[in-house]
Amino acid sequence: MTPGGAGVAQRHDQPTGGPAGRTGIGYEPGGAPGARSAVVDGPYGGNDGMYGPDDAPYAPVMASRSGDDGTDRGAAPDIGADLASHMADEVLADYLHQQSADFLRSLRMHRESGSDAEGAGEAARQLRRAARRISATLYTFRPLTEEAWADQLRSELGWLSGALAREQACAARRERLMAALQRLTGRGPERGDRGDRTGRGDRGKRGDRTTTGSSTGPATPSASSAPSTDPDPDGALSAGAARAGALLDRQLTLARTRAHSAALQALGSSRFHAVADSVAVLASEAPLARTAAELPADEALPPLVEQAHRRLTEAVAALPLSRAGYPYNAAALAADQRQDAPWHQVRMLVRLSRYARELIAPEAGDLLLAEAGRALEWHRDAAEAAAAAAAAARTPRIAPATAYALGVLHADQRHEVEAARFAFGRVWLPRTPDRKS
Repeated sequence: MTPGGAGVAQRHDQPTGGPAGRTGIGYEPGGAPGARSAVVDGPYGGNDGMYGPDDAPYAPVMASRSGDDGTDRGAAPDIGADLASHMADEVLADYLHQQSADFLRSLRMHRESGSDAEGAGEAARQLRRAARRISATLYTFRPLTEEAWADQLRSELGWLSGALAREQACAARRERLMAALQRLTGRGPERGDRGDRTGRGDRGKRGDRTTTGSSTGPATPSASSAPSTDPDPDGALSAGAARAGALLDRQLTLARTRAHSAALQALGSSRFHAVADSVAVLASEAPLARTAAELPADEALPPLVEQAHRRLTEAVAALPLSRAGYPYNAAALAADQRQDAPWHQVRMLVRLSRYARELIAPEAGDLLLAEAGRALEWHRDAAEAAAAAAAAARTPRIAPATAYALGVLHADQRHEVEAARFAFGRVWLPRTPDRKS
């Protein structure tokens, strides 16, 4: 173990202390989802690195299973004879060994990428992908593991995944907001800047006409009252969009630079080396309890998968899906983190349930959870983009036109939050016909 590390690289049969792991797998802003828009790309545009081709289901060294026919996506997949012929520790260890090997392979790719920013970003996504699955497995199947060792490792993996995700999240948020500004104004930043200058020129010409009229006689009421009685919201939006875009670009670029520095510092720290040592141990010897070797896989694993799914359904039942099921309900327009938090929690529970089912039935992909996860990723991206626009609008001494453009941008992203909730309800509600509306 690296000296000065977090102390999580010990063997699982040695007692360890350390903080208890966080519920679930922690908050992660996700990969680069692109500038998704309910108007331009629809709810599932882009690829966040979680559901794309690089996120293929895990395939253990077992006989292949027949795929799920989708008749009951809300229930656990059928357990085949291949799972029944294995012990619980064999299935868990096989999965953890594979994910640990993927983690170490991605780490090597990241170190070998050098100055290749694209290669380093892809390696970081793969690293986080493996870390998420290891952490989720250690949480869902916690009763079958050495709990103290697993909790410590899970906590450290959450720290690492969050540190690596912030830079990519800032880049994706900037791309999303710039695209939204362009869509709202119908022009790019350069054209918006010219429009801003043109607007100032037009105001100057109107001012010259008013001055000329006042020198030869009183100005007509229509000429003097036109700007106040006939506002031009499109013109005001165009006038402030360029400055709003420049402000957002400056703030998010600075945040991305800081996140990049923090990620490099994290990857060079003794804490990270301790995590890598722990994953290396996990790749050869999984920290499993003795009971895992005494129970058949088809008896020990499915109840824990069902427990994860039950936590998910209980969290979904607490959401206001009845109202979110109506389009244009305006329930999500208020920027309140308290109303977003339950949706973010459901997103993490969807991920936990999906990974748990992936372990016991890797070829029986759950379309319900995949679609629900995409809708909630869209919800998270829009909510964070709206928060970034609101934070930029609180910048001191900005022009009124800039504040107006940021307000319109904030409202646009909150509308996307509403649309994402509607999309999630459309995915989930048909599978729960007994829900009270």
